[in-house]
Amino acid sequence: MFLECIKAFAVGGAICVIGQLLIDCTKLTPARILVSYVVAGVILTAIGVYEPIVKFAGAGATVPLTGFGYSLAKGVEKAVSQYGFLGALSGGLTATAAGITTAIVMGLIMSLIFKSSDKK
Repeated sequence: MFLECIKAFAVGGAICVIGQLLIDCTKLTPARILVSYVVAGVILTAIGVYEPIVKFAGAGATVPLTGFGYSLAKGVEKAVSQYGFLGALSGGLTATAAGITTAIVMGLIMSLIFKSSDKK
């Protein structure tokens, strides 16, 4: 179990380091980097590169945003095999519904607890 934690930490940390380098060394906004990570997860899954990373690192590869792209791609792949072309429209949302719902509910709760203000 300890070795699995080390692998997850190393891979997840490497993904985060790349994101931090993109923030520090480019003029990309954090929002564009986040979207790029999700798209990269989808593309890497589609070409078969991300699946071995997930098998190696587990949560270290599925928790970051590239893992969200991985979940989207796997959901679409499964739904297309079951429902054909229409599965491409619903598979990604079905596979990631729990994560999307959690983000929305937590955003609502945080907006009720904290008062928003402009940066100074």
